[in-house]
Amino acid sequence: MRKTLQSKSEAELAAYQTRQVGNTCSFHVIAAGLRLLLNQQIDPEALSTEVNRLWWRGRFMRVIPNWAITPGMQVRLIRYLAHTRELPVTGTYLRGDSKLLFESLADPDCVAIVTLIWLWRQSPPIYYGSTAQNRNQTRSAGGHSMLLAAYDEDHLTEEKFSTPWGFINPWVDKGRHLFWMSEADFFRAWRFLLPGIGPNPLVVIRREI
Repeated sequence: MRKTLQSKSEAELAAYQTRQVGNTCSFHVIAAGLRLLLNQQIDPEALSTEVNRLWWRGRFMRVIPNWAITPGMQVRLIRYLAHTRELPVTGTYLRGDSKLLFESLADPDCVAIVTLIWLWRQSPPIYYGSTAQNRNQTRSAGGHSMLLAAYDEDHLTEEKFSTPWGFINPWVDKGRHLFWMSEADFFRAWRFLLPGIGPNPLVVIRREI
């Protein structure tokens, strides 16, 4: 089975990737989602600066300036963009499962953001294209958000192990490939239970028809 977002090729989806600077993954994946749904251009780094300023005015769309955004704050940011940019989108925070992931890939009017969380020395491997080089080798505890873009049960790394879950990931600028994860690594990090967030945090951006 192979499913891709909006039935686009891997190269087409990979072109929506923009490289993050600092702790801005949520801004980049939200911007990529809005481009896919509305062809709306949002500068992720400028939006990060805008949200920092709003934080000091009591508009909390990240934990502290220049730091993380929780899934609930992602929804708040999507709604803020819908209001201030007059965009026909809604944001919803769900406890996801495989069924919802597959449904989001099949629905041309929505995109899904997954947030992974891990403890020290337990970061889940994330691979670029079919390479076997793990691009997530941090030893620190952390979290990271990506946009679900593909599921391909036949996708393998060069070392011939299965990596079926593909993501638009802000670690490369207009890359030629998506970033891929194995079933076990993806679900282990996605199911991590962090009070107030997990497990299975899923934020769906939906285009209003």
